[in-house]
Amino acid sequence: MKTIKSLAQYYVDLLVKLGILRFSILLALALISLAVVVQVAITLFLSGHVDNIDIVRSVFFGLVITPWAVYFLSVVVDQLEESRQRLSKLVAKLKVMRSRDLELNQELQLNIEKLNQEIEERIKAEEGREEAMKDLENEVYQRERTQVELAERTALLRSFIDASPDLIYYRNAEGVFSGCNRAMEELTGKKESQLVGLTPWDVYTKEVAQQVVETDDAVFADNQAITYEQWLEYPDGRKIYFELRKVPFYSKEGRHLGLVGFGRDITERKRHEESLEKASRDKTTFISTISHELRTPLNGIVGLSRMLLDTPMTDEQRHHMQTINVSAITLGNIFNDIIDMDKFDRRKLELYPAPLNFEDFIVEIDSIAALMAQQKGLRFDLERLNTLPSAISVDATRLRQVIWNLISNAMKFTKEGGVVLSVSSVIEDQQAHITLEVEDTGVGIPESELSNIFAMYYQVKSEKDNLHAVGTGIGLAVSKQLIEMMHGDITVNSELGFGSTFTVTICVPLAEEAEIAKVDVLPCECKMNIFMVEDIELNITVARSLLESMGHKVTVAMTGQEAIDMFDPKLYDLVFLDIQLPDMTGFDVAAYYREHYSELPPLVALTANVLKNKQEYYEKGMDEAISKPLSAHAVQEVIALFCDYESQQSMPHLPSPTPMIDTEEMYQKILDLEMLDSYVGIVGAGPVLESIKMFEEMMPGYLELLDSNMVAKDQEGIVSEAHKIKGAAGSIGLKHIQRVAQKAQSPDLPAWWENIDDWVDEIKKEYQSDIEILKEWLAQR
Repeated sequence: MKTIKSLAQYYVDLLVKLGILRFSILLALALISLAVVVQVAITLFLSGHVDNIDIVRSVFFGLVITPWAVYFLSVVVDQLEESRQRLSKLVAKLKVMRSRDLELNQELQLNIEKLNQEIEERIKAEEGREEAMKDLENEVYQRERTQVELAERTALLRSFIDASPDLIYYRNAEGVFSGCNRAMEELTGKKESQLVGLTPWDVYTKEVAQQVVETDDAVFADNQAITYEQWLEYPDGRKIYFELRKVPFYSKEGRHLGLVGFGRDITERKRHEESLEKASRDKTTFISTISHELRTPLNGIVGLSRMLLDTPMTDEQRHHMQTINVSAITLGNIFNDIIDMDKFDRRKLELYPAPLNFEDFIVEIDSIAALMAQQKGLRFDLERLNTLPSAISVDATRLRQVIWNLISNAMKFTKEGGVVLSVSSVIEDQQAHITLEVEDTGVGIPESELSNIFAMYYQVKSEKDNLHAVGTGIGLAVSKQLIEMMHGDITVNSELGFGSTFTVTICVPLAEEAEIAKVDVLPCECKMNIFMVEDIELNITVARSLLESMGHKVTVAMTGQEAIDMFDPKLYDLVFLDIQLPDMTGFDVAAYYREHYSELPPLVALTANVLKNKQEYYEKGMDEAISKPLSAHAVQEVIALFCDYESQQSMPHLPSPTPMIDTEEMYQKILDLEMLDSYVGIVGAGPVLESIKMFEEMMPGYLELLDSNMVAKDQEGIVSEAHKIKGAAGSIGLKHIQRVAQKAQSPDLPAWWENIDDWVDEIKKEYQSDIEILKEWLAQR
């Protein structure tokens, strides 16, 4: 069957290949040949021979049958070919359909998988939805519970806020009240519901509202909290002093919503501060008053004793008078210590260096000290170890006060032997390095007490006759501080039973002798008609005696009104005006004179205070000023100065003070130059400046904690913060701050509690200026 199919296919392919014509000819030839072969074969089989006619007959038969065979076969072949083509197309379509079926089957499988996946996801989603519903139910429960707790907490917080005695309120960005606590309701006299929506202008008086709005604007403008103090008034008229703090607040998105205000009643604190200020003023007034009142009779004693010492008297009388004079001078120096102590407390003590004849200064000390020693039966010696500078610029009164303290103490604690004052100097670069040593043969100081004797109020104790306990404990402390203000130092060496040696070192600029000549004028021979305004009889007696002994005529007025009524500028050559009069001050009298008279004689102020800066007297209408008790030398200077004075000329003011210390000495005093030189040499100035910047950032925090510990009187906290400041200051070479902090961190020092306030104030006031000095030094490097 397969062979037939192959032959048939071969036949069809041959027909298609040769075409119908050539295939028909070929088929005809094949049929004829087949017919001839068959005819010949049959004839030979039947008759045994073949005739030509048989061949012709075979050819004829082939020719006859060939067209029909060809036609039949052609039709069959065409139909077969057509069937084949249809079958091929059907097969092709079947293949396409099969391919499409495969694709559809694949898509179906994918869809089935997706459907299964969706079904699984839906099942999971349903399960998740059930879990979500459970979670939502839990969340709703928790939220409801949280809301309840929040409500409870809000109510609790509100109760706390309302229970607070401090003011608490909120204002929005437009400055309108949004809420407040009960204390604020009591202050404004309005309920919170009434207060909400109002502005400060609707609630406070105009003056109060003005300050409230200005501070609100400051908070909104700078976005920073501020604290200030303000009086606020309650509806019942009570005025309370509040410390108010305002803080800006924002939404979660950072949008500025307004401010929260807090107010604390600090009326009691204000009263306490005012009472302290009043006590301080009262103390200052008391000290000034007592100083003036005590100096008045003291000045009389000093003046009259000086005058009497210039008159003939017996040796015993002279001895007694010298004792009176020296005692009065000593008492005056004690007054100076007390006044200086008060000025130290108020940070008002100043130095006023001026040109000084140093040789005359030493001679004066020698004279008075010799008289004091003579009264006690002791010996006093002055030793000049080398040539002293003729003129220096120094605050002579303060230096005299220090030396006088040391000599007085030396004689106080010496029973036999004597006291030696040694003076030496080294001149270098227009600076005089002066050393003064006060050596005594007294009882000495125990070694354990040497580090304590310069502490304020400290008194050295002695088991033997309690000699060391004499005194107030302020003389050496004041002397120490005065010398440190002069950028010098005081040290002490002592051995119990073998005396003590105090050493003072200062470095002062040299002065021109011509400058001293300006103030050290020799007295002239002119005689003046002097108008004196003084209210103390004793002072009048002393001054009149002194002036009349010089040949001058004196007219006295005892009140300011008398000075105005009795005064005629044409009659007098010089006016002495006491500053403190019963009815007005000498400045008031001077102002009246200058307002009502075009020409005036010189006006000279008389003051019982220690005379420092004369500029104040010049600014208030005086031509000159001198201290009481009046000394013959000071009066002669003034009279010589104004001997040829004319009212039209300018006031002959003294030269301005000269600086006490040069820049290099200031650096050495403030900075640890050795450490800084090494530090800068190794790492350069950049890291040092970074360290300084870090120190500046840390110091406010240190000082804030230090202040809080000071208020709480927490010694341990004070020591801890002082220790931090000491370490930080030492790391950048601030020797001065480091030294003060060392004292503050040492509670074992004598009178530590009495001095800690001063040390802390010194750190707070001076650390920034010391930093600037350090930066200046670095810039020069």
